[in-house]
Amino acid sequence: MPTKPTTVVLFGATGDLSRRKLLPGLLHLFQTGLMRDIVVVGTSLDEHDRASFTDFAHQAVEEFGGDDHDTDGWPEFSKLLYWAPGDGGPEGLRRTIEEAEGERAGEFDRLHYLSVPPKAALSVVHELAEAGLVENSRIVMEKPFGTDLASAVRLNHELHQVFREEQIFRIDHFLGKEAAQNILAFRFANGLFEPIWHRNHVDHVQIDVPEELGLEQRADFYESTGAFRDMVVTHLFQVLAFTAMEPPTALEPDAIGEEKNKVFRSMLPIEPSDVVRGQYVGYRDIEGVAPDSETETFVALKCYVDNWRWAGVPFYLRTGKRLAEGARIISIAFREPPRSMFPAGSGVGDHGPDHLTFDLADEAKMSLSFYGKRPGPGMKLDKLSMQFAMQDTGWAGAVLEAYERLIYDAARGDRTLFSAAKGIERLWEISTPLLENPPIVRPYAQGSWGPNQIHQLVAPFAWRLPFERQWRKPNEQGA
Repeated sequence: MPTKPTTVVLFGATGDLSRRKLLPGLLHLFQTGLMRDIVVVGTSLDEHDRASFTDFAHQAVEEFGGDDHDTDGWPEFSKLLYWAPGDGGPEGLRRTIEEAEGERAGEFDRLHYLSVPPKAALSVVHELAEAGLVENSRIVMEKPFGTDLASAVRLNHELHQVFREEQIFRIDHFLGKEAAQNILAFRFANGLFEPIWHRNHVDHVQIDVPEELGLEQRADFYESTGAFRDMVVTHLFQVLAFTAMEPPTALEPDAIGEEKNKVFRSMLPIEPSDVVRGQYVGYRDIEGVAPDSETETFVALKCYVDNWRWAGVPFYLRTGKRLAEGARIISIAFREPPRSMFPAGSGVGDHGPDHLTFDLADEAKMSLSFYGKRPGPGMKLDKLSMQFAMQDTGWAGAVLEAYERLIYDAARGDRTLFSAAKGIERLWEISTPLLENPPIVRPYAQGSWGPNQIHQLVAPFAWRLPFERQWRKPNEQGA
């Protein structure tokens, strides 16, 4: 459904995120009719005027406008772009917004998107307060939300001096992905899986987000952050909550948020002995990185949700830079049945447990692996799989890119896919033992899957990635 008339104010409008995701995303939302009645006000410290910002936005949508490169709506959309110089202060920003809204009829909601470094976020919040731009508005904030419990509490306290919690949208683009939301549908809409989604039938869970990218462009930011703060607290724990939460009373934001927070409250503190930290060889050679840096570019950990449903079931999380391939998967490993009836050499159990795997990459996929009998005499078993891929359906063209979905939800005030202050603070709380006593950083080769110690961490299980068999293409056998 279309949103109300909305003014989108992009802070950091000439930055990389705006160029790659936000401006192309806003054009797509405009073209689809989901956010038809909008004006966009860009601002940053770069020198621009309205015409040069429009040229910048045009180049962005031409280069990053999605796979179909559909920019038919650009001529109309370009007339909705405005520019507020960063050195114009609160008054200049308000003047530009009033100019943008003044040419349109009706009352506008305002969506302030803070695509700025974390250290600059609070100054933007105070600028909005000085400009009188807080009422009828929401703000979208990028990660990280603090660096430990004390800083997260302090940040939330300052934010709440200006904005109410229901006005604050802490973004997690992982949860904006269609496949991540499909977890809820898959779990709660299917009688086949809902009854077995607990410790009696699930052996362990893996959430694995390796990345091929390095840190040449972000080393100064990363030196004060590291993989755990950058990825685990803000992304992987949120995905874990979707995977582990109880059925909400309704598919609406408050009910889902409450169930996510219950998961966080049930999580046990992260034990340093259950964590492997790594740093890829060559990271210390990057400009801006200390020659003796102990910042981790890789982290793998084991954690537990200590409630009735999940007691004793380990959740294994892994993410890192410069790894063998980029992927985003959640894999549910089911408990294996007794094998006593099968003859020796049958192959049962040889390929590990049955897995239900969600691929959160842009082309959403799911697969279910299981054992089946090989045709012919005797009892010889092979691992088989069933796979669903979004591109095999007629819905593929309706998929919103993650940032598009999150902008659209924030404009409507739907907080389902966003993080709440209490949840964020609880995650920093359970992370405190690790942050206060981190294990040593171990080197790993670029293009590998991380330090060797990851295999001891997950034993007696094995990491699902790398897949022994790749995802199939249509009409092929797959993972």
